[in-house]
Amino acid sequence: MLGRLFRPQPRREAAYRLYTRTVEAARRPVYYAELDVPDTLDGRFELLALHMTLVLRRLSAAPEAKDFAQEVFDAMFADLDRGLRELGTGDLGVGREVKRMASAFYGRARAYERGLAGAEDLDDALRRNLYGTATPSAAAIEAMRAWSEAAAASLAGQSVAALMAGEVEFPMPAPRRKGDADAE
Repeated sequence: MLGRLFRPQPRREAAYRLYTRTVEAARRPVYYAELDVPDTLDGRFELLALHMTLVLRRLSAAPEAKDFAQEVFDAMFADLDRGLRELGTGDLGVGREVKRMASAFYGRARAYERGLAGAEDLDDALRRNLYGTATPSAAAIEAMRAWSEAAAASLAGQSVAALMAGEVEFPMPAPRRKGDADAE
């Protein structure tokens, strides 16, 4: 029994690796410095939610990856739980906060999915969720929409086997051109 507990779990390790690489992509400074995403806990959560939505969307499209998608989702919420504890959230409050974050994630994932499918306006979903109370420029919204569509297309072209091995590539977001903010 103890042998199973300490045995390497390659699938779980790959899920954590995929999650970690997704977090690294979501932390690129260009989002905060050039694309008006607030560099706050909320802004970082919103970028993570967008990136994870794209990854989980791709994994869910492949029948052989549905269970793996759940492992990646679990890795994300285990990390968020750990992060809350490190920030000093008490044991009794962590569960409530994680539930609130899960509900927020599901709502955002639904909005982004509908936006990417053309059922809703993706710009509105980005403005409402990614930017929250911030006031992004029209150029930033346009750049994030273009990036979201490019990232979805890029992920659609990546092999499920590579994703299930923990490998993922996100396109680099294009920074606003000089003068874009001035044109508004």
